[in-house]
Amino acid sequence: MAAINPYLVFNGNCEEAFLFYKSVFGGEFPYIGKFKDMPPAEGNPALSEADGNKIMHVSLPIGDGSVLMGSDSNSASGEVTFGQNISISINTKSKEEADKLFNGLSAGGTVTMPMSQTFWGAYFGMFADKFGISWMVNFDENEK
Repeated sequence: MAAINPYLVFNGNCEEAFLFYKSVFGGEFPYIGKFKDMPPAEGNPALSEADGNKIMHVSLPIGDGSVLMGSDSNSASGEVTFGQNISISINTKSKEEADKLFNGLSAGGTVTMPMSQTFWGAYFGMFADKFGISWMVNFDENEK
């Protein structure tokens, strides 16, 4: 079955927050990447230096199968409203499970990113369900 993890979004202080969380929980970051590390996307404006240095994604394992994840908002996505800066991230065991959960949970909601292949090697999508809850669905095809 899929694993569910919290995904937090910050207004530019994600790295500071995750260094704090790491000091409390311990462990290491398996991945920490900045927006400037992303390949340029067609139709997207060039990032400012400030946005490029913000955290695009960070993960911190915090126990048996739980992972705290996060990123910064940038000028293209706008400022975060606290209380609305948390998504539920689902990591599935197959592409079929990802599609099933994405299609089921997004029914009647608003899809913000359809399920698609990503530059980081995952099959990924995002939406808000019909109750306004934000979700991310991810299948890491390269993971064993």
